[in-house]
Amino acid sequence: MGTNGSTVLEPLRQGLPPVDPTAVSGSASCALPARYEAVRGARSFTRSTLSQWGLDDRFDDVALVVSELVTNALRHALPDESRTGEEPPVRLHLMRWSTRLVCAVRDPSEDRPGGAFSPDRTEENCDAESGRGLFLVDSYSDSWGWHPLAGRLTGKVVWALFLLQD
Repeated sequence: MGTNGSTVLEPLRQGLPPVDPTAVSGSASCALPARYEAVRGARSFTRSTLSQWGLDDRFDDVALVVSELVTNALRHALPDESRTGEEPPVRLHLMRWSTRLVCAVRDPSEDRPGGAFSPDRTEENCDAESGRGLFLVDSYSDSWGWHPLAGRLTGKVVWALFLLQD
């Protein structure tokens, strides 16, 4: 994850028991090209990473959420010129602690994900024309959110948290 790991982890400290960024028991990250085929690559990366961590039983739920987050980043967060650029504009991070797993997707847009969709108004959102993917993220993960990046990085991170059995 490099030096921006604490930036990605910052919102996970809000409303949850303290998370020590140095106590991550596993982390993996991959850059994704600005093509819809990248969703398949993100699922494959997720499968192999979860397998290495002994979390194969969580693959279905986590892969569904990863697919939605990556699809949203590719569909809504990329300016047209980034689809032809050489630098992959979307990045998937998977982080594991003993009791939680976090999937985080970084993209170059600072726009709120899902427009008016909000995790605290899921009932209102399920009938909306867009935002149904975030309804799935909300349904399959234990918590999710987003935050703009700070410092030299621009864009945002959309994350989903999965609680793990001890």
